[in-house]
Amino acid sequence: MKKFLNKAKETFSQHQSNFQSPLRSQKDPVSMGPPTPNDVFRYRYHLGTNLGSIFVLEKWMSGSMFLPSATGDSELDAVTAYVREKGVDEARRRWEQHYRDAVTDGDFDWLVNVAKCTSIRLPIGWWMMGGYFTRGSSWEEVEGVYAGAWDAVREIVARARSYGIGVLIDLHGLPGGANSEAHSGTSSGRTELWGNRDNLDIARRVLRFIAREVHNGMEGVIGIQVVNEAVFDAAGMYDWYDQVIQTIGEVDESIPIYISDGWDLGRCLNWTTGRSIFGHTKNNPIVVDTHKYYTFDEKDRSRSPQEIIAQIPGELGELDGKEGSLGDKGEAQIIIGEWSCVLDGRTWGRVQPQEKDGLVNQFGHVQSQKWSERAGGSFFWTYKMDWMDGGEWGFVEQTKRGNFFVPLYLTFSSDDVRNRAQIAQQRRGDLAAAAQQGHENYWNQTSPGQRFEHWLYGQGWDLGFSDALVFFTARTEGRMGNAGQGGDKIGCLEIWIKKRMLEAGQRGEFKWEWEQGFRSGVKAFESVVGI
Repeated sequence: MKKFLNKAKETFSQHQSNFQSPLRSQKDPVSMGPPTPNDVFRYRYHLGTNLGSIFVLEKWMSGSMFLPSATGDSELDAVTAYVREKGVDEARRRWEQHYRDAVTDGDFDWLVNVAKCTSIRLPIGWWMMGGYFTRGSSWEEVEGVYAGAWDAVREIVARARSYGIGVLIDLHGLPGGANSEAHSGTSSGRTELWGNRDNLDIARRVLRFIAREVHNGMEGVIGIQVVNEAVFDAAGMYDWYDQVIQTIGEVDESIPIYISDGWDLGRCLNWTTGRSIFGHTKNNPIVVDTHKYYTFDEKDRSRSPQEIIAQIPGELGELDGKEGSLGDKGEAQIIIGEWSCVLDGRTWGRVQPQEKDGLVNQFGHVQSQKWSERAGGSFFWTYKMDWMDGGEWGFVEQTKRGNFFVPLYLTFSSDDVRNRAQIAQQRRGDLAAAAQQGHENYWNQTSPGQRFEHWLYGQGWDLGFSDALVFFTARTEGRMGNAGQGGDKIGCLEIWIKKRMLEAGQRGEFKWEWEQGFRSGVKAFESVVGI
């Protein structure tokens, strides 16, 4: 194994040296090395679940944290009742015990080896930061309860990293509420983030704090989600996104930033693709978070399970025509931040009870298959609740029942990964030559006599193939902690190509040739190894 890995690294270095000189002719080039472990964490396909109701309590999931005197279903209701009855110190002890019990070593082992998770989405609340942030707010009275909350977040991230699991830090609850639901932290029923300069500024400062923490050593963080489930047509949302990107980028331009689509994926993708990757002072990768539920809308409730299942293959059509060309537009990268196997009782009432289990299986499989085809990842809602195993809301229960599509490459043995990678290396030269010849022949026939820079295609192809190899073999190299067996693929391809294009200094007239070559190299590797 060691001999093979050394050979792979040597091959990568050789291909790098082959095109170092041409790269120097590009604008602002930088030295390019292979993907780091942190790159693999951030840009691979994210198969995961949400760790809901740990740092942002919801009564329907964690009723045991709510005293009878709690007046609502939110985190603020729960903590206020506890402090008033038992005091801040006792409340802090109870909350910190909740954090410690949330994810055990046994849980991480199960997530990696049984569920094949690569990532988790971790909802948190702005109030956890305390101090300046909560002064003068309804949270000031209970601030002491959260003295150890951020340390608990750091601990979960570090433990997840040791198991080869990445963490998306999701600022689920923001000042005033990005929506009116209790999962924003309060039961006010109001949306008071948008259009409120003070709340937006506090939220931005909280995000700066998180970015600094990530920059200063929180390895394994795959990104920062700046808001969860923004209300539809939120006033000033995209202007605020621009401000937040600048704020986080000033701390660390490498941190992927996840934004809510505001229940309008098409409009959000129009915004991201309208931001040329070459026209901004800060170029953090941007990922759009969209949520897919089929139980809350009256239209879904009025349909049968079969009708809803038949709809899924046509989902995410908003991506059509937006992917695949970063030379002239911004990235179109999405993840499914929340989804489930839940359908409304009225929907189930349209079939016989004995049909339900089979239909839930179909529903789960068709969704997870679709998300793996068009998204950079998906996170089931949710992992744990008081009433385990959680039925169609429960990741554990649905995993046990085999109701998810799991990409085959995540189940490969280490020997299988090693052998497939070796075959790809053996075929690399022939594949590269055929791809280069095909590219040149196409354009010579299509546009005879026109000037091109076809060598850029070859550079892109080499790097794409090499990067895909590094992602695929990262676990067998022991670079991903105790990640178990399996391979990984570049799931967040759009933002990975953006990163590599900027690193390579590809800003010239023929950058599209480099990009096409890169995509072709990745595809060639994946085709050979079967992912």
